[in-house]
Amino acid sequence: MTHDVFMAGFGGQGVLLIGNLLAQAAILEGKNASYFPAYGVEKRGGAATCTVVISADEIGSPVVGRPGAGLILNQASMDKYFERIRPGGFCVVNTSLVEVPRGGRDDLALLEIPVNELALEIGDARLGNMIVIGAYAEQSGAVSLQNLQQALAEVLPERNHRFIPLNVKAIELGASLARKAAA
Repeated sequence: MTHDVFMAGFGGQGVLLIGNLLAQAAILEGKNASYFPAYGVEKRGGAATCTVVISADEIGSPVVGRPGAGLILNQASMDKYFERIRPGGFCVVNTSLVEVPRGGRDDLALLEIPVNELALEIGDARLGNMIVIGAYAEQSGAVSLQNLQQALAEVLPERNHRFIPLNVKAIELGASLARKAAA
């Protein structure tokens, strides 16, 4: 099975980090993965997007016109990319910064999470990206939570390894929110 996901936010939200993390987790599972980041010229605050494709088969292209899932972290990304998600797909939306259009897409499974508030509650505003990737991994089954957590040591610089337990906590919170939404 192939999973393709498009992630979008602004620089500083960790979009590129979770894309890299997801691809690394897939590689740990022996799957093929492509990671295609793109970002604006600004150091912080500009657009940050990436596409990750995970498959047991060879991946022909990292470019995906209509992804099966979207992780939307800010309003500009919602306005620009929400309609691109394939019908029948899944979307995690950061409702701390995004207003979800009502009645606009009844062909998607939406998981609305107040990411910024929850990240602060568990200890650090920068954990929002980990909450989102945990929710995606749980809902999609693209990678296991265990491999996602294991991949943290590979994508985080060694100086930040002391933060791995907090990142794991955020991933687990996102996964539990996805489980509750599915129940």
